[in-house]
Amino acid sequence: MTAQRRLIVRVLSAAQDHPDVEEVHRRASLIDPKISLATVYRTLRLFQDKNILERHDFGNGRSRFEPETPLHHDHLIDNTTGTVIEFHSDEIEKLQKRIAKKMGFRLIGHRLELYGVPLAEADGSPN
Repeated sequence: MTAQRRLIVRVLSAAQDHPDVEEVHRRASLIDPKISLATVYRTLRLFQDKNILERHDFGNGRSRFEPETPLHHDHLIDNTTGTVIEFHSDEIEKLQKRIAKKMGFRLIGHRLELYGVPLAEADGSPN
């Protein structure tokens, strides 16, 4: 693995959010100003192809990335700020399995993305 790939791994491992390519490049450039945007694009594609990274499209036209993890979670996206909140709900997991079974399927995977705005904004009331 090249030093630049290791740097990208380091940046993604430290991320508490779901950065897009440009943000990964910006963070990596703070450590190594010579890293190119093309290198970041190629590396993220490679990591995605190798199932090291998961790519998400949360509807703003920019792919965002997070490390693959064995722990399943879903996402709630704040349409106002673009903030992505990870969550897990046993209730939702059970419901999805029941729906699949009722329709004659065994669920082998899924992806759930919820989109919303903060309640104060949605109902027009001040905080």
